[in-house]
Amino acid sequence: MTIKRRDFLTFLGGMGGAMLFDAVPRNPNIPRFSMPFMGSESSNQAFAANSSQLSFKSIKGVMPLVTDAIAPSKQSQAYKNVEVVDDLVLPEGFVYDVIAAWGDRVGDSRFGYNNDYLSLVETNNNEGYLTVNFEYISRTPWEQAYEKVIGKSLPFKEVDAALKAADKQEIDVWSLADSDPLKSQIALIAKEALTDVGIGVISVRRNPDGKWVRTNSSADRRITGLSGLEDGRYLKSTGPAVAIFRKEKGLGYTDQLGDRIIGTFHNCAGGTSPWGTVFSAEENYQEFVPEAVMADGTSLSPSKKKFSQDNIDLFGVASVFGLAGNKYGWMVEIDPANPNDYGTKHTWLGRFRHEAVGIRAEAGKPLVFYSGCDRRGGHLYKFVSTGIVKDPKDKANSKLLESGMLYAAKFNADGTGSWIALKTSTAINPHKLDVLAGKMLPLPQRPQGGIFKATKEEELTEFKSKFKTLGDLYTGSDREKQGAILIDAHYAANAVGATCTARPEDTKIAPDGSLFIAFTSGSISSSDGSPDLRIFKGADGKAYEYGWIMRLNEDANKPEAMNFKWSMVATGGEPAEGGLGFANPDNLAIDRGGNIWMVTDISSDKYNLSIPNRKDKSDKPISQSNLRGLYGNSSIWFMPTSGTDMGKAYLFGFGPMECETTGPFFSRDQQTLFLSVQHPGEVTGIRKDMAFESRKFAMRTTTGKEFMQTRKVPIGSNWPSRKPNDSPKPAVVAIRKIDNTAI
Repeated sequence: MTIKRRDFLTFLGGMGGAMLFDAVPRNPNIPRFSMPFMGSESSNQAFAANSSQLSFKSIKGVMPLVTDAIAPSKQSQAYKNVEVVDDLVLPEGFVYDVIAAWGDRVGDSRFGYNNDYLSLVETNNNEGYLTVNFEYISRTPWEQAYEKVIGKSLPFKEVDAALKAADKQEIDVWSLADSDPLKSQIALIAKEALTDVGIGVISVRRNPDGKWVRTNSSADRRITGLSGLEDGRYLKSTGPAVAIFRKEKGLGYTDQLGDRIIGTFHNCAGGTSPWGTVFSAEENYQEFVPEAVMADGTSLSPSKKKFSQDNIDLFGVASVFGLAGNKYGWMVEIDPANPNDYGTKHTWLGRFRHEAVGIRAEAGKPLVFYSGCDRRGGHLYKFVSTGIVKDPKDKANSKLLESGMLYAAKFNADGTGSWIALKTSTAINPHKLDVLAGKMLPLPQRPQGGIFKATKEEELTEFKSKFKTLGDLYTGSDREKQGAILIDAHYAANAVGATCTARPEDTKIAPDGSLFIAFTSGSISSSDGSPDLRIFKGADGKAYEYGWIMRLNEDANKPEAMNFKWSMVATGGEPAEGGLGFANPDNLAIDRGGNIWMVTDISSDKYNLSIPNRKDKSDKPISQSNLRGLYGNSSIWFMPTSGTDMGKAYLFGFGPMECETTGPFFSRDQQTLFLSVQHPGEVTGIRKDMAFESRKFAMRTTTGKEFMQTRKVPIGSNWPSRKPNDSPKPAVVAIRKIDNTAI
């Protein structure tokens, strides 16, 4: 679905005033607009302006934009030659300070790799706890820099040689004898990789000059992928899946640890509760442990997830330690202020590839959590508590996550939708395959366990004839069946007809209760699935790569409502094709004015991929996936939701080479935007001797006129030091105006 600005204005027409805090008297006939970086404010109240004059001058990127103030007739000349920079590029008058980078000391451990979601829980003016997610390992730059940054060596060459000698791309490391040297070597690498993922808490303070610095308090600590294995710092668990964790025997593998859990990993985005805790989303856990489970919810054997590696990723690193796959893929809650809290996994929130969480806590109403499953064909979920919120700031609200119901969204093409309960009595009713872009739907396989890929309608008919309700797919007591459904949430949701969507990454609640959802990509995966083309499609009615941002409103604005309305409010893609100039929207931040701040997540191998012609040698159009090379580096955007520029997208920043900018989070006074810079140099690694290439790009102006662009592209990265031949490192930064006024 492609949306033009006039449609955005129509849709948001009644929204602007409702989303803002009426802190300042104003002329009701003048459109109200407020945003960060606009100047001083008092008593932490919202501030406003009578026009939508931005507090920054949009930067010039690599692609002509409607908002770049360059006439279409002059765009081809203005963008004829472009130089990409290996740095975090911000508007004039803005600066960033590096707060922490990979390898820095944190408690008795270190700052991890590929920092993602950020949350500042402020304990006083100008100080607080910064919680940081560490998602995964980028193999090339991690191995290149490991010895220099960490100060010790690992047997990378020996493991590579063993894989080549055995002529294998993967190894069943779990089944190797303990005496096998290769098992020990892989275990050494795996332990360090798992140390570099998880969650971290660091104490920070803002100095009088505006810079945020670390204060190294007793609360500073790491929760790693192996917490509990040797140090006794196990994570806790709540909800129905605990009954499965406690099984000593089952149809599949159990780790014999009961409700204790070793570590957390692939921690992507998250959310911050009104009561001061932070939720961390375990996303692509299937890269480290088996994802599919048996009918009783127990795991497949660690042997099913073999150790392997490619240029970017390490796979199966948890298998050597025998970690149980069903204990990963959850939302983890941590209280950053409690130095003895190492996290709790709340299983009523479901097990799937969580990207983020939107929290709606209103006095007198149930507690509601929203989260998306970031895979092609993944679903949008909603948890509704049984109990009622009394005080949104009461830490006792965490207990409300121990009883309730998890629902999956069903979107209708007319802009309405409903929530389907993932409970034993819900009827089996999977999608028809012809509405899915990829004509394939993964479903629970019974009685063998795991999944199968349905590619024929006859398979769906047979599936529905064998199984009438979700309870028929799972075994055990009622409580155990519910636990197994939550463990197998994605495939259970497929079975009951929840809408297959387009990689729902972030879920953020606006001040008026609206839910904004970033759908990153509507393309097809042969392994995971694909979106419903009735909802997620391009102008030609086919799969669409570049993504959307959706707004969802519950009926009567009730958090617990079982029906909703939805509409797309922003579309990725080139301006000439109706897009706003970005590709693959990812993390969102909603400022106090209700405006959207967004960062993009293009695959690292597509950044600045040369596109000298829009057709290949066979005269076929270049794929939308490869055309993402046109968009340059990962980018940061601002989209007003009120004022005269409502519905436009302004380019606020570009990230360093081959990185992903993630985790945008505003300080309470809106004077600082915290940001993660993840995996600089992910594909190429270290930039050597300031190397660059000159590449050609077949660009278009905003009106569709084609022109050739020459783009100077650095090869690799030296960020954040920016010193020649220095190793790139993921890091967290604080962005501020040089004069320290509000963003």
